[in-house]
Amino acid sequence: MKKLNILPIVVMYLLFFMIAFVTNLCNPMAVIVKNNFAMSNFAAQLGNAANFIAYAVMGIPAGMLLKRIGYRKTALVAILVGFAGVFLQYMSGWAAIESFWVYLAGAFTAGCCMCMLNTVVNPMLNILGGGGNRGNQLVQFGGVCGSTAAVLVTIIMGSLIADASKAQISDATPALMIALGVFAFAFVVLMLVKIPEPETNEGKGDNLKQKDKERYSAFSFRHFNLGMVAIFMYLGIEVGVPTYVMQYLTTPADAATAGMGINAGIVGMIVAVYWLLMLVGRFLGGMISGKISSRAQIIGVSSMSLILVLLGMFLPDSWMVKMPGIDWATLTVMTAEVPVGVLALILVGLCTSVMWGGIFNMAVEGLGKYTSIASGAFMTMVCGGGILIPLQGKLADVFGNFQMSYIVVLACAAYILFYALVGSKNVNKNIPTE
Repeated sequence: MKKLNILPIVVMYLLFFMIAFVTNLCNPMAVIVKNNFAMSNFAAQLGNAANFIAYAVMGIPAGMLLKRIGYRKTALVAILVGFAGVFLQYMSGWAAIESFWVYLAGAFTAGCCMCMLNTVVNPMLNILGGGGNRGNQLVQFGGVCGSTAAVLVTIIMGSLIADASKAQISDATPALMIALGVFAFAFVVLMLVKIPEPETNEGKGDNLKQKDKERYSAFSFRHFNLGMVAIFMYLGIEVGVPTYVMQYLTTPADAATAGMGINAGIVGMIVAVYWLLMLVGRFLGGMISGKISSRAQIIGVSSMSLILVLLGMFLPDSWMVKMPGIDWATLTVMTAEVPVGVLALILVGLCTSVMWGGIFNMAVEGLGKYTSIASGAFMTMVCGGGILIPLQGKLADVFGNFQMSYIVVLACAAYILFYALVGSKNVNKNIPTE
């Protein structure tokens, strides 16, 4: 790695941290919203849905903006949008407003920001690493920063919520202030640091025949199209697993969809283990990605995800295991008994850790000049989190059982395995990409 690239890489990692911190606010906020507005499991996840649906709206425009004004300016615009989104969520808890619709608007606006930033950081790190295994390695290390943020926000929000049956949006004020502070800090850093704009061959195709320009696009590549579906499914795993572990453990036992009724502060620590495992997995993935291909990694982790989700769904609830947590009221470490199936679901975090970077790199491999637009289009499929997560909540309502809702996660893992085995192969190598 050239010494000149270190600072841009560090800046990209800061943006990774910010993306994860704000995105993972949605999961514990769903617990708050469920009580604050007396909503079903499905309705409580509409904030999550708005955050991820924003990717479907902003994905392609973000790619076009990236191409027009460059990586640095796109990131600066995104940060301003994100600041507005988080502030709207903060406003939704004001006594004079107290509006679920304002919260949804804030979640959607924040999601637009996350989409724009993801459009920047993923191809930027891939390019700085020279593509291939090295590019995947940098993306995986970026994921470590994201997982660190996810762990922190889960613990912080768990401590702020405590009793889920009494949670109010105003309880989340400290976490929202932290998010606003992170946005402000990142904006200043990005203003002061020069980010070299990667050279692309887009718009330089004078040597190509006009008919080729009109004939081909990123969507001409089968492996890219199937990769878009894979990232759609991936969000169902990454977000679906911890979201409904948190819902299951915090929901009272006498609710329509029965849960464990455990203090949210303790649950926050338990669910944080999921994100901690993602951090560990991404760090390990970053270490080995220079030697082991993305395809081999995704085959392994998607297979293991299938096994763990099946265990989480069907192991008897009577089989219990102790997991550590913190009672934030007394600042004491304690343990809580949870079904062993919950532990199996928490372990899925180790599997999802490398999925994003691996799928992204397989999907854009060999796209050449189509990469920046492809990155934007790729981001549209993050809306999978906005569709699959409420769907899982609906199944929980219908079955009256959180475990059976994991049918959604099971299907997602099965598709990703198919993509790694078959769909990721580039069968369109005859298409000109320079």
